[in-house]
Amino acid sequence: MKNTTVLVSGAGVAGITLAYWLRRNGFVPTVVERARGIRDGGYKIDIRGAALRVVERMGLMDEIRARVTEVRAGSVVDGRGRRVASMDGDTFGGREHGDAEILRGDLHRLLFEATQGVEYLWDDSIADLRQADDHVEVTFASGATRTFDLVVGADGLHSVTRSKVFGDGHVRDLGYRVSISSVPNHLDLDREELTYVSPNRTVLVYSTAQDAGAKAMFLFADNAPVPADQRQYLADRYRDESWEVPTLLENLGADFYLDELSQVHLDSWSDGRIALVGDAAYCASAASGQGTSLALVGAYVLAGELAAACGDHVAGFAGYEAALREFVDVNQKLGPANIKRMVLATKAQVRMSMVFLSLLSRLPGKDRMIAKAMAPLHRAANAITLKDYVVRCSAA
Repeated sequence: MKNTTVLVSGAGVAGITLAYWLRRNGFVPTVVERARGIRDGGYKIDIRGAALRVVERMGLMDEIRARVTEVRAGSVVDGRGRRVASMDGDTFGGREHGDAEILRGDLHRLLFEATQGVEYLWDDSIADLRQADDHVEVTFASGATRTFDLVVGADGLHSVTRSKVFGDGHVRDLGYRVSISSVPNHLDLDREELTYVSPNRTVLVYSTAQDAGAKAMFLFADNAPVPADQRQYLADRYRDESWEVPTLLENLGADFYLDELSQVHLDSWSDGRIALVGDAAYCASAASGQGTSLALVGAYVLAGELAAACGDHVAGFAGYEAALREFVDVNQKLGPANIKRMVLATKAQVRMSMVFLSLLSRLPGKDRMIAKAMAPLHRAANAITLKDYVVRCSAA
């Protein structure tokens, strides 16, 4: 095995999963993360299709099942809070075939605990990268300098690694914004999700078995730059809205988050000894429902292809892209299509949607209709056959 020392930038799902598989395949990973520790909490995410097989191979499936959100029901409500349509939690969330819904922070913690022995550099980040023929020299924000055989950016949509190596211009704004925050559970929801829709604005609020409070998500159409005062910006976009929206906006938590819904498109995910994985390389946006699964699968494939090439980064990076590109393309196509169904543009569309959902919830064949609507998501989630990577490399 050659090129064994690998710096991974970012301790999110992609970065920690990559560190796990690199170490298991004979590499020596180091993870640098600007946060001071693993991020707990967070919103609920889904693990589907091929990603389920990744966590199974990590031996984490039982622990994930023990921490699922247990959301039992989902309803669409009108401005007066009346439930227009209700479904069981899995149907409402588009889950089937053993898909698992878990809080992002719980998944982070499980992945991190599986990487005991990996070096983590907390409260630090990459400040500069210089590639040589046989190594990458890294200068950290802390001022320290180290060399690594390879570097992988797993630092998300706003990847510093991508910007430094590939330049700017690879992020495509879908024309929508998303905001997520903890809120008090003033509606006394018990593992239930409520969705309120108005023209160009959607609000979701839910409670889970793993959280005593609740989470609120705001999705809205906008392509203007997000200003510094994000809370005021969100309040302005939902001004004079009905239902429980004013109460939710008044009680946003300290974990408030707001960002654009965007995708990342690159012609190549590597340059020399530096590669990208997860959202840094191919963000599909939260609207795809596949961001976490792409991170898990991408990290597994990247580590596996490097190991199969015995550390030859040229062959390993090429194999990674060849194995994953079609899977990424299929899943990225979900984002733009899904968001238009999640955020409706006109009052007429909202009215028609409410009537349709009300009728659908009472139709005898609703399960077949819902399954047909969700079929593209599940085809995308399973649009890759994972290899069983076997490392057969002689000693250096």
